[in-house]
Amino acid sequence: MNRSKNTGFADRLSAAADAKKAQLERAARARSAAESPAAVERRAAREAVRVARDARIAERTATKLAIEAQQAAALAAAQATEAAAREAALRAEQARNMQFAERTAREATMEEERQAARDARYAARKARKRKGR
Repeated sequence: MNRSKNTGFADRLSAAADAKKAQLERAARARSAAESPAAVERRAAREAVRVARDARIAERTATKLAIEAQQAAALAAAQATEAAAREAALRAEQARNMQFAERTAREATMEEERQAARDARYAARKARKRKGR
């Protein structure tokens, strides 16, 4: 280090004191600038912008939630309608199956009755033939 002047202890003390004084003056200027009416007004304007932005965000969120709720309600209604239609179709199918089963049973009963009548006629014919022998 090349020192052009040879500083003594007193010079270093006074330089340190000057530096501390300058630092305090800068801090005082910054404090007074921060407390000035223009700075207070700028902070108030920034706060108003922030509040407005938060309000817009909250409004968008509320709108989004309302839309999602409507979509969920529409989906639930569609699912309920679909479930009711499926249930009605199932009941109709069951009714058709029951009617088919009843018709089949009725036809089987009628067929058995016809068979029994045919067997009775056949037996009567056989009996007449035996009598006539």
